[in-house]
Amino acid sequence: MSALNRSFNLLRGAMRHQTIPKANISTKPPKHVLSAGEQVFVMATMFVTILGPSGWVLSHLEDYKKRPGADE
Repeated sequence: MSALNRSFNLLRGAMRHQTIPKANISTKPPKHVLSAGEQVFVMATMFVTILGPSGWVLSHLEDYKKRPGADE
């Protein structure tokens, strides 16, 4: 039991002296404010880039299942 206490004390000592780095958080206003049109363009581009390929695969899933040469 004393070996368990010693190992626990070593672990507790190691945890006590950890330093956490300070985050670099800036509270300044943005240098370039995006207009509503720019925001819409960026959001639409992200939507098409991320969800476009997955939507294509899901919409053609039955075609992929009926692929010629597939082992059944």
